[in-house]
Amino acid sequence: MEKEKVRLLAIQMESVIGDVKLNIDTTNNLIRANLEKYDGADLLFLPEVWTCGWEPAVFPNAAENIDNSASLRMLSNISKEYNVNIVGGSFIRKEKEHLYNSCPVFNRNGDLVAIYDKNHLFSYYGANEGKYITKGLNPILVNLDGIKIGLTICYDIRFPEIYRAYRKAGADILVNMAAWGKSKKIPWDSMTTARAVENQTYMVALTQTGLLANGEENLGHSMIISYDGCILDEINDNEGGVYAEIDLKAMYSFREKCTVLNDIKNSYEVLIK
Repeated sequence: MEKEKVRLLAIQMESVIGDVKLNIDTTNNLIRANLEKYDGADLLFLPEVWTCGWEPAVFPNAAENIDNSASLRMLSNISKEYNVNIVGGSFIRKEKEHLYNSCPVFNRNGDLVAIYDKNHLFSYYGANEGKYITKGLNPILVNLDGIKIGLTICYDIRFPEIYRAYRKAGADILVNMAAWGKSKKIPWDSMTTARAVENQTYMVALTQTGLLANGEENLGHSMIISYDGCILDEINDNEGGVYAEIDLKAMYSFREKCTVLNDIKNSYEVLIK
């Protein structure tokens, strides 16, 4: 761990369904405005599918190859210009005949250092992500400036196993980048806070705001949550930044005093009687 205090900036924004060029331009301006406002951010986060919005039917037309991706090029340029690490939400990545819901990660030099492919695909309540998207194979713990970040996307939040695996691998920060429906506020607030508390880890819970398809809306309640469950900053349903300076030294001190993870059993085989 190279830094004890780390400045986090998460961008909540509204995507126009299917309009990749407009979304790139809008997001570029929004990122720059917030980086100017919160000068000196170490880590910048974006929400899920900010390039095209949450509508699986548009994913094939919105897909980009890594080698000529306009969204990746924009993020790389910003990371170099502002000297900031970027956890880039997600875009639809095309690789041969497959599409992935992918999170790109850039270091301060603008280098693409990791890509996380969404491990759990949401195909319920009329959604059909699994029809278009190929499931990712592995969690990705990325190291930026000595800070270890566990990456997840939206529906992944319902699977605490992936977050526990990140914590066991040494995660300092957990992040869930989402396009989360407004009708599911209680699950969003509850599960994101629980992932922070049960793993004694800072949590960036970031979702889009604005309209979805068929008149539905994104929730737009993005938060930065402390290792003890306190909300350090939050935003309701407007576009803007969520900012906090986190204290990793305090988190590690708390873990040393409250060693609950030492009590995890090797097996939880259920006996049925």
